[in-house]
Amino acid sequence: MPEVIINGKKYHYAAGIPQSQAEHVIILVHGAGGNHRHWAYQTTHLGKKYLAIAVDLPGHGGSEGSSCDKIEEYADFIYDFAAHVTGTKFFLAGHSMGGAIALDFALRYPQQLHGLVLVGTGARLRVAQPILDTFASGNRFYQLLEFAYGSAASTELLDLARKEMDNTDPIVYYNDFTACDKFDVMDRLQEINLPTLVLAAGEDRLTPVKYSEFLAANISNARLEIIKQAGHMLMLEKPEEVNSAIERFISAYSN
Repeated sequence: MPEVIINGKKYHYAAGIPQSQAEHVIILVHGAGGNHRHWAYQTTHLGKKYLAIAVDLPGHGGSEGSSCDKIEEYADFIYDFAAHVTGTKFFLAGHSMGGAIALDFALRYPQQLHGLVLVGTGARLRVAQPILDTFASGNRFYQLLEFAYGSAASTELLDLARKEMDNTDPIVYYNDFTACDKFDVMDRLQEINLPTLVLAAGEDRLTPVKYSEFLAANISNARLEIIKQAGHMLMLEKPEEVNSAIERFISAYSN
């Protein structure tokens, strides 16, 4: 897997291999406690046409560094990462916490972006105190996985999710969820004037459809698509639908 060195630390990412000259770059940012593998279907499929890059945030997956407890710090990392890896304007896609990172990035660095893809996320991401307390104590909150997937999710997906939680330090979850809990840009969405695709999942119990409806209603250049029979991890549960929606969005921009 490719890596880049920023300020003396190694950061890993996955990238598709375009079949011809890539017209656009899209950087994909995972959610709390996640890693680049959550975007595996997107780097594989979208990566045939675009330079699709899924990054491991600091302290996640194969990346060095430490997880952050502020969304702004992750957004600053994406700024540095993009400068080192692409050096050009790009589309920024974020899932859940990654969507918060994308929103913060768009508010502070809009000149770097062609557009946004916001997946299963919201303008405010409050986290229940028992979840924070469990991870703060060094334990894992396995009940979270019950809410992360829709009714049609395969046993294989659920087993992989549990293994990933087992292999992730609880402090990473604690920092990530603390960052989410402090995040709130509900009164700033009108400042964003970038082409924006908002993807919601019909069975999402962590960031319900109403979160996405609020984003689409308050970002002036946004449109909403709802993926049915999918939960919070929609890009793993319904990859074909998610890929098609993103491809249509980028193609419309190009035209």
